[in-house]
Amino acid sequence: MSEPSRGGLRGFERSLPMALMRAREAVMAEFRPLLTEHDLSEQQWRVLRALSDGAGPRSVGELADATFLLAPSLSRMLGTLERRGLVTRSVDPRDQRRSEIAVSPAGERLVAAIAPRSEARYRDIEQRFGRADLEDLYDLLGRMASLGADASS
Repeated sequence: MSEPSRGGLRGFERSLPMALMRAREAVMAEFRPLLTEHDLSEQQWRVLRALSDGAGPRSVGELADATFLLAPSLSRMLGTLERRGLVTRSVDPRDQRRSEIAVSPAGERLVAAIAPRSEARYRDIEQRFGRADLEDLYDLLGRMASLGADASS
């Protein structure tokens, strides 16, 4: 563990949020060119992935929670994705005040077109990082994420 630096804070390089951001940026650098080829932002891709996971339509709130996007940003993004024909919006049959968002057939085709190259990038990361280390990383990140659930309980 790093010793506190001036001001009582650990060194910037040992800041956990910054270490996670550096790792995220390194990983996203592998995927950004693929998303750019399809005129998708990282956030738009997250939404399409969340909707294409087979769970069916989701409310805006559920989608915001699943993708870690703020509802106002997500609402604007859904408008863009809807205009592109990648998602559909319908009235929730259980509550007429709410919308349900689903991936459209065109959105499904786009996800299917991107999937093989995305999975190839995952295989490349696994080869360079190591399968066992990658599995450990998933486990450790899952444990880290559960700290947030523990704190909100």
